[in-house]
Amino acid sequence: MSTQSQKWQHPGGKLRELGPESLTDTELLAILISSGIKGKPAEKIADEIIANCGSFKGMANQPLQKSLKIKGLRDVKIIRIAATFEIARRL
Repeated sequence: MSTQSQKWQHPGGKLRELGPESLTDTELLAILISSGIKGKPAEKIADEIIANCGSFKGMANQPLQKSLKIKGLRDVKIIRIAATFEIARRL
């Protein structure tokens, strides 16, 4: 099976095989979210966040409490995302 038609169970496999630049914003965010909840995988949660905020820049400008309204996000995942944005800002 070629890597173009490869279907990964989680975007982490795609990142490992094709590199981070090959991932969509949703896939990158899904890696940070790590696991979803019953009936709502991490990629679906990530897609909802991106849809609500418009972009990573939109996410970075939102208060953390707004993210708690998204089913499947709780403190640990929100803190992980906020820490990632802070690391990127410091770079």
